[in-house]
Amino acid sequence: MKIDGVFAGGGLKAFSYIGVLESFEEHGYELERVAGTSAGAIIAGFIAAGYTKEEITNFMEELSLESFLDAPKIVRLLPFTRWAFLYKQLGLYYGNKLEKWLYEKLAHKNIYTFSDVEKGSFKIVVSDISEGKLIVLPDDLEEVYGQSASTFSVARAIRMSVGYPYFFMPKKIKNKAGGESLIVDGGLLSNFPLWIFDTDRKRSKRPIIGVKLTSSEVPAKPKKIKNALDMLQAVFSTMIEAHDNRYISKSKQKHIIFIPVSDKDTLNFSMSDEQIQSYIQEGYKKANAFLSHWP
Repeated sequence: MKIDGVFAGGGLKAFSYIGVLESFEEHGYELERVAGTSAGAIIAGFIAAGYTKEEITNFMEELSLESFLDAPKIVRLLPFTRWAFLYKQLGLYYGNKLEKWLYEKLAHKNIYTFSDVEKGSFKIVVSDISEGKLIVLPDDLEEVYGQSASTFSVARAIRMSVGYPYFFMPKKIKNKAGGESLIVDGGLLSNFPLWIFDTDRKRSKRPIIGVKLTSSEVPAKPKKIKNALDMLQAVFSTMIEAHDNRYISKSKQKHIIFIPVSDKDTLNFSMSDEQIQSYIQEGYKKANAFLSHWP
């Protein structure tokens, strides 16, 4: 049975998605269209490129995660300069090694630009903090930036969506006015874009399954805000969660696999093999439980 899939962001906790894909395969579900934000965009991109679950599992498990931490040379030599560099460049790491790895993996399947992917089958969410806009790629490239999807790098688009603020430096893209927009993690504005295929009326009859990484299956309790730091954390979490939570009605919850995972490993690039396997198994277990009574 063919379905559409939407994968939420969640940093390195997204190893859980490998287990979900294994469960999909065992239950006979084939992903036709895919979308994602941040780490979810990476998984969605590999699926759109035609990678099998086994292939994704193999190269995700073989990753040397710390190799993606490409800090500027001066920071490697003089670590105390990192904060000055962060102030100037808006991020600790370039993210170029991650983009190169994505490019090489996608090129192996002859995926270079969005023209190499079936139209409408793959969408990514990014945040344009210069324009203050939620951007869907490749859909908004022409209207917002005057750029053609047929020449825009898929690897770069995914890297844009993975640009966790202050961790990876923002990517830049020229806009129609001749200036530049700074692009960061899509999760800032929509970490779980379950809404993304709603406008495609012609293909809306195919079921959509969303996969959301969450710290708990129980709705979050109201936040206690006692000081400025508490308020900053509450503001940031509200930006990330409020838009998507408003969209997720009770009827749509029936089509979402919730995977409770710890918040602590989001950017843990030194995660052990045991930790990675635990995420994969959790994803597999929760997907199996969900699919046993779905649709």
